[in-house]
Amino acid sequence: MNVIIKQIELIERIDRLIRLQATGTPGVLASKLGISRTKVYRLIDIMKELNAPVAYDLRIESFVYAEEVKFNFGFTTVDLSQQEAQSIYGGKKIQKNSIFIAASRKTGRRSCIIVM
Repeated sequence: MNVIIKQIELIERIDRLIRLQATGTPGVLASKLGISRTKVYRLIDIMKELNAPVAYDLRIESFVYAEEVKFNFGFTTVDLSQQEAQSIYGGKKIQKNSIFIAASRKTGRRSCIIVM
């Protein structure tokens, strides 16, 4: 399995346990995940680098979020209105059932636009 995907899956599992306030101590969390305590701390550090407000609550012996956040990794589709699609395509009228590829001049990112 791809190393990055495995790390993302571990972060998703940690995220679920944090939301349930059920991580336990770092040693318990490591056992739950089948990894070392060092790896747990590395993953928590990665989450913090991604702006997750992770803290450890000694009272309940669990990692917690200091504020409400949502972890989301993956691709999602976005529905555009006819007007939004037209503005992306440079103001030209767009026919239904069309597919366009657009690239941002600033970022170089490419987008696929499907008009139904």
